[in-house]
Amino acid sequence: MTIPIFDSPIARRLKDVKNIVIVLAGKGGVGKSSVSTQLALTLHNTQNARVGILDIDLTGPSIPRMLGLDGSEVHQSAEGWVPVYADGTERRLACMSVGFLLKRRGDSVVWRGPKKNAMIRQFLSDVRWGALDYLIIDTPPGTSDEHLSLMEHLAPLHSRLSSIIVTTPQAVALADAMKCLSFTRNVNLPVIGLIENMSGYVCPCCGEISNVFSTGGGEAMAMRENLRFLGALPVDTELVTLLDNEETPAMDEGQSVVPDGVPPSPETGQFPLLNRYKQTPSFTLFQAMVEKVLPALPVS
Repeated sequence: MTIPIFDSPIARRLKDVKNIVIVLAGKGGVGKSSVSTQLALTLHNTQNARVGILDIDLTGPSIPRMLGLDGSEVHQSAEGWVPVYADGTERRLACMSVGFLLKRRGDSVVWRGPKKNAMIRQFLSDVRWGALDYLIIDTPPGTSDEHLSLMEHLAPLHSRLSSIIVTTPQAVALADAMKCLSFTRNVNLPVIGLIENMSGYVCPCCGEISNVFSTGGGEAMAMRENLRFLGALPVDTELVTLLDNEETPAMDEGQSVVPDGVPPSPETGQFPLLNRYKQTPSFTLFQAMVEKVLPALPVS
């Protein structure tokens, strides 16, 4: 289905993107990037979807590491920057981040607002995203320059926008999540729902759940603010290990590499990270959340 949009360089570039989902968190350290990564992986695993993930956390880009893409480079083509593909030859999970533009992982990005704005505009207008069912945008914590720039640039595509708010159960995190909700209401950004992350810790030995950070605060906030509560995610040590340590050699466009340089096989598949993610306890929980997300998207 073709949706009419206003004409602009960004609108033209994203004309074949059906849904744009912005992941927000009022406070740093609540697992927003891991939620963005899980959302991308789960959608990639759903209905043969084509997914893009854009990391606009310019001072703390985490997505390349979580997708095992550290060391990859962005290439220029006649049609713009070519995103890095996390799934090799399948080419259904495209990624762009300022992390691909840094010489070393530890290099800092020391930019004022105007340069951040220019970088976000370039990511949206100059990257060869192609046809996508979902573009997930991982934002920095808070509601600042990056968020305002993003909403300004995406204004012509407002009918395709939605958002997810991520929090943890503590009172401080919930207070900051309320600021995110206030931001979405001020800029008229639809909210699909709220995810409570780090809701308890699952012992890897016995399976007992300990409420290290309390629990239930996100669900109570969602009920109070008339939001859809998408679910709670406990701390999953298997997921933490996977996303923190998943590193593969840098890949040329279209090349697929699995750990230890072993060529893909029917057992390992083209996308070993996804296969390993599906073995974690978080996958089943997150899949249930995505089943709530899909009907709420502007374009199904």
